[in-house]
Parts: sequence; structure tokens; C-alpha cells
Amino acid sequence: MKILVINAGSSSMKYQLIDMDNEQVIAKGNCERIGNGGMISHKLSDGRSTSYEVPFPTHAEAFAEVLKLLTEGEYKVISDVSEIDAVGHRTVHGGEKFANSVLITEDVLKTIEELSELAPLHNPPGLAAIRASQKVFGKDTPMAAVFDTAFHQTMPPKAYMYGVPYEDYQKYGVRRYGFHGTSHRYVSARLAELTGKKDQKVVTCHLGNGSSIAAVVGGKVLDTSMGLTTNEGLIMGTRSGSVDPGIPSLLAAKEGLNLGDVITLLQKKSGLEGVSGVGSDMRDLHAAEDQGNERAKLAVDMLCYQIKKFIGGYAAAMGGLDAVVFTGGIGENDDVVRERVCDGLEFLGIDFDAEKNKGCRKEACITREGSKAQVWVIPTNEELLIARDTKEIVAGK
Repeated sequence: MKILVINAGSSSMKYQLIDMDNEQVIAKGNCERIGNGGMISHKLSDGRSTSYEVPFPTHAEAFAEVLKLLTEGEYKVISDVSEIDAVGHRTVHGGEKFANSVLITEDVLKTIEELSELAPLHNPPGLAAIRASQKVFGKDTPMAAVFDTAFHQTMPPKAYMYGVPYEDYQKYGVRRYGFHGTSHRYVSARLAELTGKKDQKVVTCHLGNGSSIAAVVGGKVLDTSMGLTTNEGLIMGTRSGSVDPGIPSLLAAKEGLNLGDVITLLQKKSGLEGVSGVGSDMRDLHAAEDQGNERAKLAVDMLCYQIKKFIGGYAAAMGGLDAVVFTGGIGENDDVVRERVCDGLEFLGIDFDAEKNKGCRKEACITREGSKAQVWVIPTNEELLIARDTKEIVAGK
């Protein structure tokens, strides 16, 4: 079975074609600048690649170009689109409606559209990509929606409720939803495979330009750092993370900003970039820090400190700690951040091995033999999990 996985953003659309017989990626790529020009990059499993500019007025044209690359010319990998058995779509927000991945129907699409007010930057382009794929494939090709929020639906009310009037939850769905659920689900399940232990108390740290942390007990989420929106929790690349609710009103008054301006400031001009004045890329921050830039050092220290607090807090909430997992662009590649986070966590049973950690960029345990609580680096693979869910849903039709 061949499954096409689609991950659509407002102006981009990443894709992977996966052969589920061996779970190998046949081809993958990214369509960028949708609605504002157009660029596609495409890579095959044998290493061959191409990239070029092409007009993408909408996601429909991007989708058509992807299928053209897959089926025609020098970089073709299949003879006809009929060889693609199903399509799996990453869908950001499923609200309280979806606790699992589902087969896409008109009712499902209607619900995703209704939930767009909770994710106005994510659900509409995801919906556009689904509509575009249906237009190209026809509605007979089965498609699945895999929700970022679904894995977090096991949180109890004490974890997902905010201290606002209960009526606001009932009327408007004001609650913690959490994000990056596909990544947290993949790495926590992978840890269970690697250790042979399913009933573990684990803190999963998805760290990248957007970051979130989850407390996972026996494969189910107890709590997570992102909330109603993707701005809550840790300091991130350009996002502030959690801040005092009095800050927006103060900034609005002092700077003459409206609500939209303040939200833009907190989401796109804050975080590591706003604190450091250097940028949002950790490699740039480390380089600046090495050159004595105190603001760059402060930004990195803030990130590591906050991650450490979440690990300690979630260990308390779970009543213990068996493992910590680092994943995402920073989590998988930044050994400096991992070491700073784990420094001082010996009281949780972590016997960190600096030598194992140094330069580690692959799946590995980076604590010493006999460590009561283990620390792992596990590269995430959201696309594979989406493909697995899609295969299971199609098989169960």
C-alpha cells in the first residue's frame, strides 16, 4: 500500500509518499510560497532531487504539481495516481470533537471548518489541501485526518481547564487543547518499543521553532504545555510562551497598539528572537553566546530553565519519572540545551552521561547504565505515524 502524507500550512504544503509494505519514503518534498509565487523542492529515496519555481495561486495547483512530479518525467516514482491507495492529512485542531484520527467525510470537513476559529492560521489551509486533493483524486480515494490535538484528549479536566468562568468553556470551548500531539504520540510509543515498558511516566519534549512538553503516563497524556493556542508554554523561536495576562494591556497602552498588534508582537516578534536580538535559530544563538553576547546567553538560559521547570513539575504531577525524551529540531540536535536542561536533575534519578550526549543526533539513551530515570533522544516521525493511522483507517473501512 502506498500512502501520500500531506502537511499543509497557510502558504506551504509538505508531502511524503510512503510505501507501507516496508514503511520506506519513496519521495518527499515541499511546496512553498503558495498564493505568492511558488516554489517546489522534491527528493527521491535514491538521493536525486530537484527544485524550481512554479506558480501556486492555491493549494490545488500545488497538489497538481506534486502529482505531476510523482508520475511524470525524470523524477517519477509511480506510473499513475491510481497507485496511491490513500491520502493522510495532518490536521492541526480537532477540538473536543476528535480524540482519534478519522476517515474524512463531508461531516468531518464541516466540523474542521467550524473549528477554524480555534486555529485560524492552521485549519483553513489544511481544509484547502484536503479539498484540493479530493479534486485531483476524486472522492473515491480514501483520506484520513490525523489531528495534532487528538493525543491530548486524555487530559483530565483539572489539567485542561482554565480559571475563567465555566460558562466560557461551555460557550466558546476555552480550555487547554495542546499541540504537537502526533510527535508526542510517536516518540512516547517508540520509547515503549525501545525499553519494552508500556506503563511508564514520561516527559516528552518536542523542541523546535515551536515547542511543547507533555506528561505521558502509560501512553496517555496527563498534561501538556501548549493550551488554547500554540503560544502558551515555553519560550519559542518568535513566540513569547506563557506571559502575565497584564502584559498585553500594558503594551497596548504604552505603545499605542491594538489587540491584533499585541498578538502579532507576542507570536512573531518575541521569544528567543525578541530576547536575544540575534534571531530564533539556536545555532546563531550559541555562536553569539560563544562570542560573549549576554542577551543570546539569556535567551538560551531562559529556554533551558523553563524546560527544566516543566520536567520537574510534570514529574510531581505524575508522581514519579521513568524517562525524559528529547525530540524536534532542537531536541534532536542541540546537545548543549539537553545538557543544560538535565544539569541539576539528579534528584529525579537522572544520571546524565555528557559523553553519550555530546554530538548525539540519533536515537539513543544518553544516561549512564543503571540510571533510575533515563533520558532519550528520539527523532520524531510524524509523517510515518500519519501514514500508519491512515493505513489502519482504510483497512477498517
